[in-house]
Amino acid sequence: MDDTDRMDDVEALRHLHDGGDYRRLAERTSNPEVLRELAVRAELPFVWHAIARNAATPAEVLVALSTRRHTTSNDNCLLQLVAAHPALTGPDLDGLVDVLAVRLREGDRPYAAVLELARRPEPAVERLNWLGHLPGASTSLRRGITRALATRPDR
Repeated sequence: MDDTDRMDDVEALRHLHDGGDYRRLAERTSNPEVLRELAVRAELPFVWHAIARNAATPAEVLVALSTRRHTTSNDNCLLQLVAAHPALTGPDLDGLVDVLAVRLREGDRPYAAVLELARRPEPAVERLNWLGHLPGASTSLRRGITRALATRPDR
């Protein structure tokens, strides 16, 4: 992407009228600054989801999105998208484990996000198994974690 395209997206930020405009910009831009600004401005979960799906979204934006709240269903979808995003690594992934632990204890059942993390090679097996034994976790989640861990390339 050249500088002209980046400027077009920056200019587009000034002309957003509704949630659809926000979502379309979040889907098409590869400008991290535009994605940061959209994450700050947008109060709509479908825009958060579009930001989390965008491969250009920086890790710090994903971390901020992981704490956003709307409805349990939207929140769990967002957490799954964040857990799958390749930009989230190292301490940020470990922080997501903590976010998921809180959500499990609250009864939100972010099972898809936990399983998404379990399929990734980076998170520690012990931390993932710990999630499966927290209040709010189910036997089915524990079995899913075990199956996902078995498919990891590091096993």
